[in-house]
Amino acid sequence: MPYVDGFVIPVSKDKIEDYKALARKAGEIFKEHGALAVVECIGDDVPYGKLTSFPRAVQAKEDEVVIFSWVVYPSRAARDAANAKVMADPRLQSEMPFDGRRMIFGGFEAWLEM
Repeated sequence: MPYVDGFVIPVSKDKIEDYKALARKAGEIFKEHGALAVVECIGDDVPYGKLTSFPRAVQAKEDEVVIFSWVVYPSRAARDAANAKVMADPRLQSEMPFDGRRMIFGGFEAWLEM
């Protein structure tokens, strides 16, 4: 089964196009370094919950949209090796169009794929 890195971040609505450009470039780099797939999603029906929700989790503001994305790798070892290369890749050494302090991320071992 594959290994998946998941991400949830808030992006200002006026920086969505900047984010899309960065995501396209980053996706190519992730795949170049071993990712099998990269998926980027822009929140469309993401209500602000009373107790928990995607917007609450990332402290999204009124002028921000929630981005949900994931990167698929053949294994955790492949993910670890790819991430080391991606983080050192000079093509991604630029200012991010989002507040990385509010990013939620983690690695997940897939157990079911239908």
